[in-house]
Order: sequence, then structure tokens, then C-alpha cells
Amino acid sequence: QVQPVESGGGSVQAGGSLRLSCAAQPVTYCMSDMNWYRQAPGKEREFVSGILSGGTTSYADSVKGRFTISRDNAKNTVSLQMNSLKREDAAMYYCNINYKRLNWRACPPPKWGQGTQVTVSS
Repeated sequence: QVQPVESGGGSVQAGGSLRLSCAAQPVTYCMSDMNWYRQAPGKEREFVSGILSGGTTSYADSVKGRFTISRDNAKNTVSLQMNSLKREDAAMYYCNINYKRLNWRACPPPKWGQGTQVTVSS
């Protein structure tokens, strides 16, 4: 099992938009919940958004109404559309995949990507 790979980070002015993507290796014998976390310098890693295998989504209060998570099960990708970016959104964003068993076969442990940097300037 290889790590998921994030892309789409960059530098944007406050009020702008970015779209992050994460490509994960398919695991056909397990379901996968896909999440985005972020970590700013000097702060702990925090949950941003998640989407369950069935499509249910969740968001941190700080990003509700501005960020939208989606997944493409055929491509094993998860995306995060980030609009109305604020300076406080600047951080390293990490993709996280948690696997859940479908049957007797054990699933891989949780996977984390290397991260993609988001910078927001005023």
C-alpha cells in the first residue's frame, strides 16, 4: 500500500479559491472514509472535512459554507474545494484514508499523504 498523494495547493489572496485533490490506491476489499486535515505552524493538526464511503460529509465549523468535499469512487480520489479563503486557512493540508472491513479480510492501516501547502495572503 502506497501513501495517498495530494495536489492542488498553492498561494492565493484572501477571498480566493483553491481546489485540493488526493489520489489513493484502490483497496477493493475495504470501504474507505476519506478526510482532510490541516496543520499550521506551531499548531496541532486539525480535522477539516471528511466524506464517508456512503457519501456523508462533515466539516469543521471554521470551514462550513466555504469548503466542499467530494469523492470519485471510480478514480479513488477525494477533492476539497476551498472558497473564500482566509489567512487563517493557511496550513499544510493532509489527505487521510481510513479503511473499514467489508468481510473477513483485514484492511490496511490508515494512510496519510505527505501534504500540500496552502498559503493565503492578505
